[in-house]
Amino acid sequence: MLRIDSPELRRLLLSGNFGLEKESLRVDENGFFAKTRHPFADDKHIVRDFGENQTEINTPVCTSPHEAVESLLYYTKRIQKVLSEMTPREYLWPFSNPPYIRNEHDIPIAQFTGEQEEKTSYRKYLAHRYGRYKMTLSGIHVNYSFNAELLQRDFIRSGKDNFVDYKNMLYLDLARRMVVYGWIVISATAASPLMDSSYVEKDRFDRDIFQGLASVRCSELRYWNAFAPILDYSNIHNYVESIRAYVKDGLLKAPTELYYPIRLKPAGANNLDSLEKNGVDHIELRMVDLNPLSLAGLDERDVAFVQLLMGWLAVSPNQPVSEKDQVQAVMNFKNAAHYDLKTVSLVTPDGEFYSIAQAARNVIGFMKDFYRNYPSEVQSVLDFEDEKFIDADKRYAWRIRREYSGGFVKKGMELAKKQQEELIR
Repeated sequence: MLRIDSPELRRLLLSGNFGLEKESLRVDENGFFAKTRHPFADDKHIVRDFGENQTEINTPVCTSPHEAVESLLYYTKRIQKVLSEMTPREYLWPFSNPPYIRNEHDIPIAQFTGEQEEKTSYRKYLAHRYGRYKMTLSGIHVNYSFNAELLQRDFIRSGKDNFVDYKNMLYLDLARRMVVYGWIVISATAASPLMDSSYVEKDRFDRDIFQGLASVRCSELRYWNAFAPILDYSNIHNYVESIRAYVKDGLLKAPTELYYPIRLKPAGANNLDSLEKNGVDHIELRMVDLNPLSLAGLDERDVAFVQLLMGWLAVSPNQPVSEKDQVQAVMNFKNAAHYDLKTVSLVTPDGEFYSIAQAARNVIGFMKDFYRNYPSEVQSVLDFEDEKFIDADKRYAWRIRREYSGGFVKKGMELAKKQQEELIR
């Protein structure tokens, strides 16, 4: 755990590095998938995810939530400018749930060639195993690392001999705690309650589907693995081997197929060999929905909340997380994606049951107490999140259901066109 027993160290806890990844679908003016090739081949910050029409923004490393969201907005503007000049014109679909789908073949797998051809083969495997429809669910990944000076100073005080080992254990402990508390990020950012009927029934268009979920992509309906992962957080070698074991047993084709909301990642090449050899560089959270109420697709306050949550957890005393707790955590993640958070529960490691809404308010209450001597902007962020669990109408999913029901795709396309016009001015 981090030790922050001076004003300067407490200040450093609020600094760190951010990197955002945002997936979005390119669509035509009628709300069907674009069939054109990826038009950003020369931009390393705008790549493809599963689909040829699924753009993914990878922002440069940023040093604040504001800078990170501004960077996301900058690249979103670049994409919108290019799409507005295409013939026929294309748009960015602003929701995590897809618009119209004719059939599986309507979803174009990303086409890589040459040395990267294996990426297309891997996507074909995923399409066969999980179905292409699930791969259209888009979202945002938040990557975060603590301030380097904070870690160096804490390392010196820790008495440990090796900085890489020290940092590995800090992030392993943080990941283990996020297993217990990460569900709150899902509940706070869920923004995908509606789907078009074509997602669940072939050739059935323009009928809104609501399944009691606030986030389909984080719910039991997304592409979770067929097992509840049990990972070993005792050291980096054991952590890596616990993932490799699922590949050796044939439960995963590759480590990247581990669909878990929390990942530890190295600098540079993202693979287990690099993670074990070079150590943890940052933690990745993969459970944030696209927010169509924001032009960037993400509210800056939600990024700040993620940072505050991980800062609080990193300073909190270690707590054991058993295999049973890890299995329960998967259910907690899925339950947190439900629409009415007062009617669905989670189980804490001490065996207590709480509604998601009450559990979230408990966590935010602890955070408010921890950050009570920090600047007022911190309390404002926590108040903003707390309000979502007091008044459900403040949650993104509730507002989106209210505003976009009765023609989800048609209303969504009106929003897509409006956002493009705003961003290319």
